[in-house]
Amino acid sequence: MLPADYAFCLALALVVTFNLYFGPRIERERVAMQWGRNGEPTWYAPKWLAMWGMIVFMAAVRLFIWLASTYAPQRVHGVELGIVIFSVIAAGSHLFVLMKSRAAR
Repeated sequence: MLPADYAFCLALALVVTFNLYFGPRIERERVAMQWGRNGEPTWYAPKWLAMWGMIVFMAAVRLFIWLASTYAPQRVHGVELGIVIFSVIAAGSHLFVLMKSRAAR
């Protein structure tokens, strides 16, 4: 386990915590996932997919990074920094989406 995996595990724990906290507070069954330049949502996802799909996405990206660094190490550079940056961005963007969804009435 790389030291960066501690940051990844922390980010996963934060995403689960965000889901448990914001889940009951989001009233709609669909969550806006992307916004246009005018500030209006461009597409929606089911609430369960928007919330719990992030964990699957994060695990899939981490698995891909592990596979690449294991089977093609000569092509992979800066794995630890990449994992940390990905973890921070994924958790932060998930929090942003959930906060915007909670505020939408």
